[in-house]
Amino acid sequence: MSIYDFNITARDGSEIPMENYRGKVLLIVNTATGCGFTPQYEDLQKLYDAHHEDGLEILDFPCNQFANQAPGDNEQIHTFCKGRFGITFPQFAKIDVNGPDASPLYKYLTDNTKFEGFGKGFKAKMVSMAAKANNKAYTSAGTIQWNFTKILVDREGNIVDRFEPTTDMKTVTEKVESVL
Repeated sequence: MSIYDFNITARDGSEIPMENYRGKVLLIVNTATGCGFTPQYEDLQKLYDAHHEDGLEILDFPCNQFANQAPGDNEQIHTFCKGRFGITFPQFAKIDVNGPDASPLYKYLTDNTKFEGFGKGFKAKMVSMAAKANNKAYTSAGTIQWNFTKILVDREGNIVDRFEPTTDMKTVTEKVESVL
């Protein structure tokens, strides 16, 4: 099984084969419009603008599983993100990333990555407290712990790294650039 064996659902409900992204470097992100990390959309768009021509795709999957921070429908979420942050990278239908209704793509990603903590400092401590309160599977193997977790995949479909939402975007950018 590989990342290219899955289909993902577009905002309009149509199915898109991950095979369409073969040969691209992928940064797969679960997002939310009402999260303290929502401003990361700006950094993600800058990264996309700088490296889309080099083969980077950012795949955005809104998710409402963490404190109901993505309550709108697909079009409301997209309108907000496009209007507020000017996103131009692909944004897909809202999904679950954990649990029995998790997207098969995310089931694959979480089976093949591991949560290693939110790091140190005040922000990490606050996110950890929120995650514990809102996520029954907190710290369980590879489950996604919060919004704006990013998973980096190379051009051959190999998972390269996982970045928790507290990871500095400079670190994310440097790793993406090294894989490009």
